[in-house]
Amino acid sequence: MTIRWGAVLALVCLGCSPALAQTQIERGFRTFLADEIWPEARAAGVSRRTFDAAFDGVKPNTKLPDLQLPGDEAKVEETSRQAEFQSPSAYFDEAKMGVTAAKGRGLLGQYAGVLKQIEARYGVPGPIVVAIWGRESGFGSAKIPYDAFEVLGTKAYLSRRKEMFRAELIAALRIVEDGDLTPAQMKSSWAGALGQPQFMPTKFRKLAVDFDGDGRRDIWNSVPDTLASIANYLRQSGWQPGRDWGFEAKVPASVSCTLEGPDQGRPIADFAKAGVARVSGRPFPAGEMRATGHLLMPAGRFGPAFVATPNFYTIKEYNNSDLYALFIGHLADRMGGAGPFAGEWRKVSGLTRGDVGRLQEKLVARGYDVGRPDGLAGFKTRRSIGAYQEKAGQPATCWPTKELAASVR
Repeated sequence: MTIRWGAVLALVCLGCSPALAQTQIERGFRTFLADEIWPEARAAGVSRRTFDAAFDGVKPNTKLPDLQLPGDEAKVEETSRQAEFQSPSAYFDEAKMGVTAAKGRGLLGQYAGVLKQIEARYGVPGPIVVAIWGRESGFGSAKIPYDAFEVLGTKAYLSRRKEMFRAELIAALRIVEDGDLTPAQMKSSWAGALGQPQFMPTKFRKLAVDFDGDGRRDIWNSVPDTLASIANYLRQSGWQPGRDWGFEAKVPASVSCTLEGPDQGRPIADFAKAGVARVSGRPFPAGEMRATGHLLMPAGRFGPAFVATPNFYTIKEYNNSDLYALFIGHLADRMGGAGPFAGEWRKVSGLTRGDVGRLQEKLVARGYDVGRPDGLAGFKTRRSIGAYQEKAGQPATCWPTKELAASVR
């Protein structure tokens, strides 16, 4: 059953005091839990005792991001809280990258034995696993302060993606019912992600593993369980053992940036014949030449370019962001002794997420495929921008700028 906004709006006194509006939302939240979530949880095998313990004292947290409160117009957010969907030039801070790589290199040595066992079982290299650990929780040092049931309950009730969070909420209740954790131990991020690897509850139930053999899948306190769970996530998502994630490359102007994307793969040998070359000056590995590669230009012509393997897109299964997956691959390389990016992340006159969303809507009206007009410059948006620019006789940059947004009518 989906939430009926007419009923919710009837509970909210538009124009009344914030305190009274909050009270009305809290009443609606309790009704939502009782009438909709409890029957679904019971059908999933959750006991009344577990349900009551999970929501004891829990109120909706209306300060969380990505909510659509009663009376709000459904529209693209003007700004994005997630760093992965902001400026590429800001995302790759070289000073921070160097410090993180040095710490990760030390942890590779410290946990070399367990990482060797993990790679033998799952086929995922240690540097990739440790890089994700570092990005998700600062190698286990980050605070994870939120009550998972407060977050997931609020988002199942008020977020823009209610059905997704509803499923995650039921999964979180099952985690408690199964005895993995108590409600008090269910600490999450503001998005509802759990533990050091930041698994959503459905992923925890499916992919978390007990690697240290103590009978518990403890991704909060056990480093072996954390690292093995990350590796299992990647392997189950399609990681191809023995292949790299990708290579930074020089892409000549004769190779259009509109060729980017996971759906436009071709033998890496074809890229080489077209003049695409590794920035290191070394040839692509012989074993990769016949294998599929993908052009990757996460900042269009305003940043470094890459030839990515399917493993890059497996990393995106962990976090659906090109910048995130690139950060993980690059950080793993840095742990192995590689240097900074050869290409420069240029700062471009910025647009807000709302600005990009409006540009996407204009492109859709002209027949271009941008995926979902969500204000995020994914590969479909980037290459559609390039296609528009080429058709208009402009140099294709494949990146949203203020000048481009003003020119598209």
